[in-house]
Amino acid sequence: MECPKCRNAVLLDSQLPGKIPVKRCSECKGTWVSNKPYREWRHQQAQKSATPALLETKTDVGFTPSPVDSRAGLCPECSRYLSRAKVKYKQPFFLERCQECEGFWCDEGEWELLSTLGLSSSLEQFFDRQWQMQMREQEYVASERQTLIDKLGEEFASEIFSLSDRLLKHPNGDYGLAYLMRKTVNKMDVKEVQKFKDGQLYQ
Repeated sequence: MECPKCRNAVLLDSQLPGKIPVKRCSECKGTWVSNKPYREWRHQQAQKSATPALLETKTDVGFTPSPVDSRAGLCPECSRYLSRAKVKYKQPFFLERCQECEGFWCDEGEWELLSTLGLSSSLEQFFDRQWQMQMREQEYVASERQTLIDKLGEEFASEIFSLSDRLLKHPNGDYGLAYLMRKTVNKMDVKEVQKFKDGQLYQ
């Protein structure tokens, strides 16, 4: 069985914590985790969802993406190209999986990092489209909140967040939202009229 990344290097028998039998490359230190032993181990572990907040967690693991992380690889078991899923850690990296035999390839340090984050028993989720969509949505919401804090300041932005939550929970909160939208539109219209008067609108 050859290494997906080093091509000519042979994978040697090894073992991960939890007595998971794996194959490891002596050159790039990557690890091949076959589907069957992984599933047997996984069923005995707690499952954890990878959220943007969790992936931003500080750890004691001195992780740096492997030099071969960006290199495409072939499955060492069935020779098909490995699918890649981006793990958006502080230092992003790619986790790889064979869609045929469903084994996983972890470059050096990736399994240790994912284990520290409590995600080594939930590797499938990184390849799930619905999970990927949820992650993008959560990232957008987090980015939007941060932009509001940057523009308005933390104190004022906190008041906006609080008011938004209260309006959403109130049975007649839509009246409050409509009022705020109308005030905003009116203010924008006044600004446009003033620009027109000042001769700036079409400059």
